[in-house]
Amino acid sequence: MLRTAITENGKVRGIAAADPRITAFKGIPFAAPPTGKNRWRAPQPCQSWDGVMDCARFKPISMQDTPGLGDGLYDREWHVDPNVPMSEDCLYLNVWTPAKSADEKLPVFVWYFGGGLQWGYPLEMEFDGERMARRGIIVVTVNYRLGVFGFLAHPQLTAEQPDAPTNFGSLDQQAGLRWVVRNIAAFGGDPQNITIGGQSAGGGSVMSQITCPDNFGLIKRAIVQSGMIRSPYMQDNFGKPTPLSEVEKRGEKFFCEYLGVRTLEEARKLDPFFIRDKYGEYAASNPRFFTNRDDKFAFGDPIKLCAQGKSANIQIMAGNTVDEFRSVIRADSREELEKKAAEYFGEDAKRFLAIDEVYSGEEGFYGDVSGIECTCKALFLKYREIGNDFDCYYYTFNPDIPGDDHPGSFHSSELWFMFETLAKCSRPFVGRHYDLARQMCNYWCNFIRSGDPNGPDADGTPMPRWEAYTKDSRCGMSFVSEGCVPVNKDTELVSFLVDEVAKKLSE
Repeated sequence: MLRTAITENGKVRGIAAADPRITAFKGIPFAAPPTGKNRWRAPQPCQSWDGVMDCARFKPISMQDTPGLGDGLYDREWHVDPNVPMSEDCLYLNVWTPAKSADEKLPVFVWYFGGGLQWGYPLEMEFDGERMARRGIIVVTVNYRLGVFGFLAHPQLTAEQPDAPTNFGSLDQQAGLRWVVRNIAAFGGDPQNITIGGQSAGGGSVMSQITCPDNFGLIKRAIVQSGMIRSPYMQDNFGKPTPLSEVEKRGEKFFCEYLGVRTLEEARKLDPFFIRDKYGEYAASNPRFFTNRDDKFAFGDPIKLCAQGKSANIQIMAGNTVDEFRSVIRADSREELEKKAAEYFGEDAKRFLAIDEVYSGEEGFYGDVSGIECTCKALFLKYREIGNDFDCYYYTFNPDIPGDDHPGSFHSSELWFMFETLAKCSRPFVGRHYDLARQMCNYWCNFIRSGDPNGPDADGTPMPRWEAYTKDSRCGMSFVSEGCVPVNKDTELVSFLVDEVAKKLSE
């Protein structure tokens, strides 16, 4: 097995995974520590080392609220350890490789975790890359700065470093990707066959990365899980970068009213845990720091940029869980519903109101759909319209997730399945869940390998055929209690809304 590798900065030694055919390299530095003068600065080159760096343990997580202190769903699900090491020195990545030598040119999957760009870390239990690696995939999980450490903007930052004034967490993700391009061959990987993927804010991060021109040519394909969070009805700004000038004012307020400083030099001398705690106070009554439109890394709404052909020319797999981020029209009367329909759809409002499915929701809630589903599918249609002739694949996830809390197909629940890490979960999963996870992981790895999710199951029998989503073939795959069920058409309501969202993406 390939237990050591020579990177551009020095030699690293990994450790045998639970399956000794897989080697895990944990905590490889890909940039200099973002501390001191490097706080709120684009990631800087990593220093080289002598000898062999031991990469048998994960490095600290990014600065964030201490995980595992509450009794919320995610604290019970995977943020279970309040004693997990945390540090501002956090720019490390992890590699799982099945390679026996460095010349195998295996496909590579680079993963960005979710958590609203405020929380999360690569060493969460569900992100173990071993099961994917057993399928011949090299898995890389990248850490990045979060919250005020990752996305602060301030006039002094813009003046000092105009080429990288903000979006430091996004630049960390990009630096991790570039490190993979330069170094993954040493781990048996193919730098010409890299898929990036992420879920929730990680999925949104994927959209940001594939619409940054500096990344074009580095990425072969993308997987966006629950990352296109938009309503098909009203206009919203979820996931759209905030103008830099607006966030600079927030940064000034944070410095003066919460940190008690006026200069960047003063702020860079403060203790990181003090800054973290003050950010918690700030966020209680002010907008958090997210991706900002700086016209250096982020150039606008990534979904619209993709729809307009201003993105990497790549295949996309995207989808959602059924119960997350449902979109409805709230109206107390038929008259109010008609007014809102006219506002949202103009001349097409009568077509919307004539669809029986519109009225199948709760009283006062009309047109219950997944906004993510409508957005993903609309983007796929636009992709074809602008001349891309490659296939894109849509999925939906809705099995019976067991547990006394009866959680439904909650946001992030598919992560246990696509990484095939159910055995680490405390939920009482049984055989059918493990079968579904095995097949989902197969589909994901097939897409990472070749851009086509289809192929045989572990016993050699063909898995259900997953067709691409197109205007004339509105297909997808539904992962449900019964297994993997192909879908070959949209409901009338979804079909209408997909077409409406596609129109808006052209505006």
